Amino acid sequence: MSKKQFYTLPNDLPLESGSVLKTPTVAYNTYGTLNESKDNVVWIFHALTAASNVDEWWEGLVGEGKLFNPDNHYIVCANILGSCYGSTGPNSINPDTGKPYFHSFPNITIRDIVNSLIELRKYLGIDKIKMAVGGSCGGYQALEWLLMEPETIENYTICVTSPKESAWGVAVHTAHRTAIELDPTWNPDREDSGLEGMKGARQIGLLFYRNHEIYHQHQNEDNNEKTKDFKSTSYLKYQGEKLARRFSPISYYKLTEILDTHNIARGRDQEIKDTLKRIKQKGLVVSISSDLLCPPPEQQFMARHLPNAQYGLIDSLYGHDGFLLEYEKIGKVIQEAFPELDL
Repeated sequence: MSKKQFYTLPNDLPLESGSVLKTPTVAYNTYGTLNESKDNVVWIFHALTAASNVDEWWEGLVGEGKLFNPDNHYIVCANILGSCYGSTGPNSINPDTGKPYFHSFPNITIRDIVNSLIELRKYLGIDKIKMAVGGSCGGYQALEWLLMEPETIENYTICVTSPKESAWGVAVHTAHRTAIELDPTWNPDREDSGLEGMKGARQIGLLFYRNHEIYHQHQNEDNNEKTKDFKSTSYLKYQGEKLARRFSPISYYKLTEILDTHNIARGRDQEIKDTLKRIKQKGLVVSISSDLLCPPPEQQFMARHLPNAQYGLIDSLYGHDGFLLEYEKIGKVIQEAFPELDL
């Protein structure tokens, strides 16, 4: 187990928008010890509603005896800005007003988040990252960092991700936000603003994180006489309630906006493929065969244009969430791609 820690930046964080986020705090967990040569760092980036406790949400890959083992590696995972798990976000106090930001939390981007992580890296005394690993929007962060500090990250693994938010992804996130906006409680500045709407947003998300086949396997009705109280309905409502007990609706809304800003070519190139060609480090790009949200063609496009990347396709029915659940298969392809790292 690792205790959550907090680093408050000594200075304001300049944002891509031209604004600043005043002395933000980054919450993080570390596992293991940084060795004398400082060459055992594994940095893991979390996805949308996860947190820095990577040993809990990716327990199949992180922990004693696992692929990323704190006995050998110094593992770092930081909560992203805009979240509600310790890093500065909508529920944090705005230093200018002495009150929570709530809806006034500034617009930030994936690039802004990575800048905060770079400050954390410096604070922790890390010069090199042996392996950067991220799935979904964790992959967005990894890609940006590979471009922003190419001398820092030596190897990377990115799963179910893309070099820019797709039109499909923006559409899905827009549906999430519309569900929240339709909640009559959305506009007031309070912690539970839009809570019921977020439950609906989560239900929309679960349609794209999984797929037809997995719902058929687990939620199909075997009673031909049934006309209501369906398993799928109960499952989605349960998932909405479950998220509502642990997450901030304003954070959820803001984070989907942050995902939509993802585009590694912004300010760099006219073509995404040219930006991908800038990433020279050794890498692995992983797809889940049944992923609806970030389907395999997106990762295959990246693998074709990343100069030093291998590609792995995981056969799984679990859709986008497969990167969290198929840890044995993912661990195997990582080991096969990086035999020299002795993972």
